[in-house]
Amino acid sequence: MAPRKSLLCTNFFAADASGGLGPYLGIYLLSVLGWHAGSIGIALALGTIVQVIVQTPAGALIDRVHWKRLLLGLCGGAIGVATVAVPIIGTEAVVYASQVVVGIAAAFIGPCIAAITLGLVGPDNFTRQASANAMANHTGNVVSAALAAAIALYIADYFGEGLDKAGVFYLVGIMAVGMIISIASIPGREIDHDVARGGIADEGTGEKKPSGFRTLLEDRSLLIFALCIVLFHFANAAMLPLVSQKLAQGSDAEHGIAFASACIIAAQFVMGIMAWLCGKTADTWGRKPLFIIAFAVMPIRGLLFSMGDDPVFLVAVQALDGVANGVFGVMFLLIVADLTRGTGRFNVAQGALTTLVGIGASLSNLIAEEIADLFGYDESFLFLACVAIIGLVIFVFFMPETAPHKQKDAVAGP
Repeated sequence: MAPRKSLLCTNFFAADASGGLGPYLGIYLLSVLGWHAGSIGIALALGTIVQVIVQTPAGALIDRVHWKRLLLGLCGGAIGVATVAVPIIGTEAVVYASQVVVGIAAAFIGPCIAAITLGLVGPDNFTRQASANAMANHTGNVVSAALAAAIALYIADYFGEGLDKAGVFYLVGIMAVGMIISIASIPGREIDHDVARGGIADEGTGEKKPSGFRTLLEDRSLLIFALCIVLFHFANAAMLPLVSQKLAQGSDAEHGIAFASACIIAAQFVMGIMAWLCGKTADTWGRKPLFIIAFAVMPIRGLLFSMGDDPVFLVAVQALDGVANGVFGVMFLLIVADLTRGTGRFNVAQGALTTLVGIGASLSNLIAEEIADLFGYDESFLFLACVAIIGLVIFVFFMPETAPHKQKDAVAGP
C-alpha cells in the first residue's frame, strides 16, 4: 500500500506549524528584546507546561470524537495566529499568551495526526505510513528552516526593515495555512474511528469498547517506557535552544536565525534518513535496538557541544540530533501502538506519554537555562549528557521488546 499523499502533505506543513517558533523564539527574545537566559527559559517552558496539562485530556478527546480533521485544522490555525501576533504586538504578555496557545494546540496535533493515520491505513500498514509521515515532517522542517535563513539574510532586504528579525514568525503562519488546506484533502469518510483508537486486536477479536484506563497504569512496560521518554526529552529538549543562543552570542538576530536554521537543516536531513531506516527495519530488527541507538547519541552530543564554540563544529554536532529524534519520532508511535493494541486506548496513552514528554522538555528548558545562567553553556551541556546516560541505562536493562513478531518469537522459543 502506497503512503497516503494527503497525510504526507499534512505532515509536511505541520512540521513548522506544530513546532511553533522553537529556538527562533529564544534568539528573538535574546537578540531583539534583550531578555536574559532565565526569562527565556521560562518563556520556552511555558508552552510545554501548558501542553503537559492539556495532553492527556486531548488524547482522551481524540479517542472519542469523529471530527478529528476539524480539530486538527483549528489547532493549526490557532498556532498560526498566535505566532504572528508576537512580532506585530511584541509585548511580554503577548509572548506568554502566544506560548500558551501554541502549547494547547500542539497537545492535539501529534496525537490527532497519529489517530487519523491509524484509522486510515490500519495497524498492518501503520509502520510504513508512520515512517513516511515522519520523512514528510522532516522535509517540511528542512524547507522551513532554509526559508527562515533566506528571509533573515537576503529576502528581508527587499520587503522592508524588521522582516529579517520577524520573518520566521510570518513563515509559521504561512505553513499553518498550508496545513489547513492539506487537512481538507484527507478523506474523512475513510477513517475507521475504532481502529484509530487502537480498538482492534491482531486477530480481529478485540472489543470495540475501550478497556479501562487502569489497564494502562498496570502495564509495567508502559510505565518503564514512560520513565525513559521523560529522561530522553529532559536530556534533549534544551540542547538546540542552548546551542542556538551560544551561536547567537556576540552576533545579531539575523545571523543567529541563520545559525539556528543551519542546525535545524543538518538535524532534519539526518532525521529523514533515520525515519526511512526505521520504516525499513522496525518490523524486522524490532523496536528496542533502534531506540537504543537514539538514546546513545545524546550523551555524545552533549559532550561534543561542551568542547567548542566554532559555528561549523556546533552545526555538525547538531546533525547527531537527527539520529536521536529521527528514530524517536517513529519508534514512539510504534511502541505505543504495540503496547495498546486491542485496548482502544491508543490516543489516551499517546496523550499521557506525550504529557511526560512535555514534563521532560519543560524541566530541561528551565533547569538547563538556569545552569547556563549560573555556570555557563558548557556546564549545562554536560549536565544534559549525564541525564541521557541515566535514561539509556534504564532502557537497556529494563525495557522489553514490543514488536509483535518479536514477542511471538519469544513465546514460541527456539
